[in-house]
Amino acid sequence: MGSDLASMPRLTRDLTEPEPIPEAGIARAVELMRSGRLFRYGEMGADQNDVALLEQEFAAFVGRRYCVAVNSGGAALCLALKVLDVRPGDPVLVNGFTLAPVPGAILHAGALPVLVEIGADYVIDCDDLRRKARASGARILLLSHMRGHIADMDAVMAACDELGLLLVEDCAHALCASWGGRTIGTFGAAAAFSAQTYKHLNAGEGGFLVLDDPDRAARAILHSGSYMLHGQHLSAPAPEVIAAWEEETPNFSMRMTALAAALLRPQLRDLPRRAARWNAIHDRIGRAIARSQHVRLPPRSPRERYSATSVQFSLLGFADDEIAAVLDLCAARGLPIKWFGAGRQRGFTSAPRHWRYAGEQGPMRQTHAVLAGLCDIRTPLSLTDEDCDLAAEVLREAIETVVSARAGTGETGRAATG
Repeated sequence: MGSDLASMPRLTRDLTEPEPIPEAGIARAVELMRSGRLFRYGEMGADQNDVALLEQEFAAFVGRRYCVAVNSGGAALCLALKVLDVRPGDPVLVNGFTLAPVPGAILHAGALPVLVEIGADYVIDCDDLRRKARASGARILLLSHMRGHIADMDAVMAACDELGLLLVEDCAHALCASWGGRTIGTFGAAAAFSAQTYKHLNAGEGGFLVLDDPDRAARAILHSGSYMLHGQHLSAPAPEVIAAWEEETPNFSMRMTALAAALLRPQLRDLPRRAARWNAIHDRIGRAIARSQHVRLPPRSPRERYSATSVQFSLLGFADDEIAAVLDLCAARGLPIKWFGAGRQRGFTSAPRHWRYAGEQGPMRQTHAVLAGLCDIRTPLSLTDEDCDLAAEVLREAIETVVSARAGTGETGRAATG
């Protein structure tokens, strides 16, 4: 097998490679570094408005009234919960297909995660949402649009209205997505976005909280740590609204730096082009791997406009050791694939059974059955069409190699999942 692999075409592209920062961002960052003024606020008349301008531009881009820029997407989620008056020990509902920073943000805010099952389409099961909401008494749903998969937002909003739930959207993977023509991030009382390197916008780390309520926006500004320099926010409620909360709202020091904002502003202007290319890469790989009878891509509603930065699929009918063998064969040819069903959590993958810190959640059988075969391929914008085709070929050939080996032993694998 080793000699066979050595003779097969290999993907040489680094799938963790981000697109370069635009020259305008680099130039502004250098200017800031030469000045030393990296803090978002300026005193003594210093012109320090990179973050304020970015907040204003991001709010307009998403279509929300206010934006507060912070140091991570997880911080934005935590702030969303705080300004919605989450109390210590409060239950907060969250779908089971997400990443560890999401239940982590709930715990950071002092609340307790209540995990909701997902379906074969990778999104929240609204029937289980109703069960868990009634059983827990939760009043907040933190809906994670994980890897850009958008739930039926008509059904989600109907359930929230029926149950009296406030919705917080985790849009870390859903910038530029929409449902029924409405932008994702505008359905809930608040929404959080990320600017971590592997998201649509890249500052290394960074996040945005967007919302419409002036009192909640005032509290978010104060929580983020504005040091009474609130007047330097361009996306903000009236000064008297902030003043009303000033002595009642603690400073959590979650601000975004001026340097991060300088890197992000030109990226935001270029985002439509980037999002279109990401979707083209996603669709090309998706169509090609779907040619294998052992691969299933999740169904998507015609009402969903997704915005992908990676490709998710399910391997059907494989035992765990067979999935591991498929992934090993792919890795040997330069195609690393992430697996949410692995026994141990690895870089950028995890499952509810790994979150013991979240408390007892029950077996979550439906969710773990879906995650058992769920895999993920990163899709950097540097991928060419030829790279996409080769990646799909590598996966299909690895699958057929494992299936052929199984046939030789007379084993049948496990039943299809998802």
